[in-house]
Formats: sequence, structure tokens, C-alpha cells
Amino acid sequence: MADFEAIVVGSGHAGIEAALALARLGTKTLLITQNPDTIARMSCNPAIGGLSKGNLVREVDALGGQMGILADATSIQVRMLNQSRGAAVQAPRAQSDKALYSALARTTLEAQPNLSIFMDTVTDILVSEGGPRRIEGVRTERGNAISAPAVVLTTGTFMEGKLFIGQWSGPGGRLGEPAAIGLGTALRARGFPVGRMKTGTPARIKRSSIDFSKLEAQHSDPRRIFFSFLEQDYGRPDVPCYIVYTNQATHEAIRAGLDRSPLFSGLIVGKGPRYCPSIEDKVVRFPDRERHQVFIEPEGLYTDEVYLNGLSSSLPEDVQTRFYHSIQGLEHAEIVRPAYAVEYDYIDPSALYASLESKIVRGLFIAGQTNGTSGYEEAAAQGLMAGINARRALDGEPPLILGRNEAYIGVLIDDLVTLSPKEPYRMFTSRAEYRLALRHDTADLRLTPYAIEIGLADEQRRECFEKRLRTIGEVKELLVSRKVQREDCAQIPELGNHIGQTLADALRDPNIGALLDDEAEARARIGLLLPQTADMQTSSVLTALLNERYRGYLEKEERLASRLSKAEKLFIPEGFDYSQVTGLSKEAQEKLTAQRPLTLGQASRIPGVRKSDVALLYIALARRET
Repeated sequence: MADFEAIVVGSGHAGIEAALALARLGTKTLLITQNPDTIARMSCNPAIGGLSKGNLVREVDALGGQMGILADATSIQVRMLNQSRGAAVQAPRAQSDKALYSALARTTLEAQPNLSIFMDTVTDILVSEGGPRRIEGVRTERGNAISAPAVVLTTGTFMEGKLFIGQWSGPGGRLGEPAAIGLGTALRARGFPVGRMKTGTPARIKRSSIDFSKLEAQHSDPRRIFFSFLEQDYGRPDVPCYIVYTNQATHEAIRAGLDRSPLFSGLIVGKGPRYCPSIEDKVVRFPDRERHQVFIEPEGLYTDEVYLNGLSSSLPEDVQTRFYHSIQGLEHAEIVRPAYAVEYDYIDPSALYASLESKIVRGLFIAGQTNGTSGYEEAAAQGLMAGINARRALDGEPPLILGRNEAYIGVLIDDLVTLSPKEPYRMFTSRAEYRLALRHDTADLRLTPYAIEIGLADEQRRECFEKRLRTIGEVKELLVSRKVQREDCAQIPELGNHIGQTLADALRDPNIGALLDDEAEARARIGLLLPQTADMQTSSVLTALLNERYRGYLEKEERLASRLSKAEKLFIPEGFDYSQVTGLSKEAQEKLTAQRPLTLGQASRIPGVRKSDVALLYIALARRET
């Protein structure tokens, strides 16, 4: 008998979601971490959410995950981004107290039934001999062989991690923390496609050494914003961030130190994030830019350290000091922790099914930065799905695979396993074809039914969900039954062209809709017209308003998604022989055989597979079903 039913390797944001999902689904689970004191540590920015990332957090919450709850419980500033733009691209972002976030995550894990925590470093996986290879457990640095029929790898930046500051380099997953040495080498030897990626983090400086009188402050939004649909108010404080800018003197100091940059001298071979480059990379790539924006963000209530968002670097420490001191307000800044880059092993996600199970070793699931992504939110989303699907594999159930029209999580995983990114993957709203349907406020409507079905929604979540559904339905009824009257124009003159129409119809007028772009304004205006909503849950009222305002567009997206859904959900049998499909191009045969997509939809997005190839494959698969 195996020691455990499932083992999760790594206790970052992917690892804790995977471990909690498995344990909550009744799985006897072991979480192996190099150090329990660093559980859910925020390696980089002290924040959760952001554009499209906030959507991911809300989707994780809607599926019964933990990140949204932790974000609400530890926030020290919360804002809704992109409020000047449409609802499809808005998302919440919170500054978090880093130490409290980690502590609450650890407390949650330690209190979870079916879950044990063990301190060690995994150096290899145990695999069955003969026949199809299956996972049997893991081997650790101290020689422990621990068995389990399911393993989830979430090693983050620690697998063969190497740190860089100027000409100095050394092993590590984070500054001051050891790398996980041995596992990357072992996976290479077992045939896994392992590559190298790079990321970086800015310096942390002493708050009391900053002249804040020269800086622009940025506070929380006035309305309470939640990540979790449980909407528990923890009474968190509002701590401001500050905005500063680099200047020509900053850029000159950076250019003068490029000869000692590991990024430009060739010491770093891993590919870095395109959309979150280091400051030296920005200065080189955009030589005509006069300045770059920087956010000074608090690390928490417990510390005097602040984070310099936008100044990630691996330049030598003396160069860092010079260019920091060239920035207004930072003339006397004291560096507590220098900026650094980290290079690490990742596994090419084309070696995974959309369930996040390995195509090479059955029962092995891989999630987080190990798959070549960047960001806590992307990691948490993968960890949750890997945990869910590991449990379903143990039960002999088909995996839960979210469509691109159902969730940003579906977009994320589909992109990873079909496009196989060669640089750290970051989620953007532009990656989603159905952005309006994937609004952050509708994540529970789309995904909580899955959580209820698979057993990840507890009683509290089910009650909150049912209340939301009732309220949204009640507001919709009010909007479609209430006619605009002449006296309403005294409150909202723009309604003059809609007398006799329903409020639902009037909302679709862009001139009326524009009056509701600001959430506080929307709540106040609808309260004048529908006083019955005064005591209703604000988030549900706003969701109902947005649903009616964009109904025409939503129905158009839904029709498009419906036309594509048959192909999207058409499963390709395991071991399908593409060489037997008459007329399929040689390139398509090679790409499809190598990638082994689970569905026709995934096959259609593999580079090199043409529309004509997809049509031929559809015919072949349809014939098998008849």
C-alpha cells in the first residue's frame, strides 16, 4: 500500500492550491516543502490580482480555491483597475501584507484534514518499470522514498535555480534560500523536455529613507472590493502606494553598468519575461523613452521595507545604488535587499495534457512556474486544476477541462499545452476571445456549479452563491419590468429618449451605459430608479446591471462559442494514429503526434496545423463516433 494517495512537491501558490484541493476532496495528501516557514511566500511583488490576473484569482475562488480568501484577509490596499474602460477589461488588484499572507496560508494548510506537511527536498520521481510509465512516488535529498499513485510538481523557480547580481552568481531559488538541486537533472534523464527561463525582482529599500513629499500618493478605492465571492470584510487598513519616474540620469547610470550586466554579458541563458522586463532591458529596448513609471509598494504592516515595482534588475549593487539615487525622492534611499535575477529549470508544457497530467509519466501532474508561467495568479490557477484532476484520475473520472469561453483558466492552460511558450507566460485580457463573458464579477456564475458538482464548495460557499443568483434574478426582473417614466428624467436627463421603454432596454444605450461606468455612481443612480435595490448585495446589483447593459454583445459571444463548442469538446482518443487521416499534411501529422492534443479545439491552435488539416481531422473523428 502506498504511503499517501497524493504528494504535492513545493508550497508556493500552485502547491498550496493543489494540496488543499486534493485534501478537501478526501485525498490523503503529503505536501513536501524545503521550508515550512516559506509557505506561500511572495517572491516578487507584494500584490495579488491585476488586469486579467484578478479574473484568475476570482475564478480560483469560484472553484473553491484559497487565493481570493487570503487576498481579502491580508490586503492593505485594493483598487479596481481600468475603471475608465469597459467592464470586460476591469479587474481587482490588492497590495498584500506579505508576512501575514504566508502565515495565514500556512495556518490554513495545517488545519486542513487529510493533509500532512513534510520538510525535505525532492530530487527524483519514482516511476514504474515495464509497460506504460506511471508515477509511484518521489525520492528526497535525505534518501526518503515516499510512495503515492499521484504526484503534483510545483517547484517554481527553485528547480536547479541560480541567482545573479552583476558578475556574482550562486545557487538559489530566492535570495537567501537554497535551490532544489537534482530534480531537473533527473527529469532530463527520464526524457522530459526541460529548458531554462529567467525572471527577476527589484530591490527592497528602507521606507524611512524615502522623501515622500516629492511623490504622488495612490490610495484604495472608496468602495470595498472583494476577491472572494464570500465577501468577508476583514476590516483591513488602507496603506498608500506612491508613483515615481526614472529620468535621463537614471538611464545613463544603467547604461554605464551594462558591461557588468549578466543579462547582456551572456551569463544568463534563460529567456526572460517579455512583458515584465528588467529596467536595464527597458532602457536598451526603448532608448528614446525619457522616463519609466515606478510604483513604490509597501511590503506589509510588519516591516519598513518597500518594493520598487518597475525596477527589476540584475545589475551590480553599486550600479543599483547609483540609479536608485538618481530618482526623485530616492536620493538617500537605503537598499535592504538588492535586486537580482533567477534562472531556473522549467518543463515544456507541450509535454502535458490539458488536464496538466504528464504525457510521459501517467499520474504525474505539473503546475505553476514549473510549466513556464510567471505570476502568483497563473500558478494558483494551475495548482488548483492539477489538484482537481489528480483526484479525478485517482477516481477514474474524466478530467475537468475548462473551455476558453468558460474561464481565463481555460485560456491559460490551453495556451500552455498547445502553444508551448518559450518565455515566461503571463496572462492578458487580449489572450481571451470571449472577454466580455469572462468578466471578473461573473466567475462564480460560470464556475461555482463545477465546484458544487466536484465537492469543493462548502456550505458557506453554496449559500453565498444561491443568494447571489437570487439577487441577480430579482434585479433583472426589476429592470425588464420597470418602464422609464417622464419624472425619471428629472433624476437622469439622459433617459428622455427612452420614455416608455424598460430600464433594461435603456441601459443598452451607450449614453446611458456610460453614466454607470463608475460603480459608486451606478449604485447611486439605480437606487434612485429602483429603491427596492437599496438593501440588496451591491456586487449582485452591479452584475445584473452589466448583464443587461451588455446583453446583446454577450448573446453574440455565446452564439459564436456555441458554434465552436462542438469542435472544442470533440475528444481525440488516446493513441490516435494521425498518419491514417487521408490528406492530412506531413507537418500536421508530425505536430499532432508530438503534441497529442486532447480535443479538436486544442489541435486547431497548434502552430503548423492548418484549417484544412482541422477539417480533415474533424471528418475522421466524426466517422469514429458514428
